[in-house]
Amino acid sequence: MELPKLGLRTSKMDDRLVKWLMFINGAPKDRWEELAMDTPGLKKAMTTLEFLSQNKEARMLYEMRKKALLDERSALDYAETRGREEGKLEGRLEGKLEIAASMLKKGLSVTLIAEVTGLPAAEIETLNEQIH
Repeated sequence: MELPKLGLRTSKMDDRLVKWLMFINGAPKDRWEELAMDTPGLKKAMTTLEFLSQNKEARMLYEMRKKALLDERSALDYAETRGREEGKLEGRLEGKLEIAASMLKKGLSVTLIAEVTGLPAAEIETLNEQIH
């Protein structure tokens, strides 16, 4: 496809392709909105071209802002993941303590309960004192 001959063949071509080709061929900036109307990929290309056309200081500020947003998102994701993990651990510990208490009430030995639940014997003994 030769871009200078674009105007001659547009009636037989896909509308999105024509819009892309017009953009690549250097369509005036005042027509960009019209070209990008139903073509999200073309809109993204236009935004990227505008960004790359900015001066060095504007690009640096943009990159710093983008990095700050990504860092903030990453910190939030990490905190959320960590909170879930701690919540699971806390829930497991509470569940183990409930099981240990139930086993103590049935008269099982502290050693056996420690072995089954993985809880320290001292913690089970403290729980036994609280129960009785």
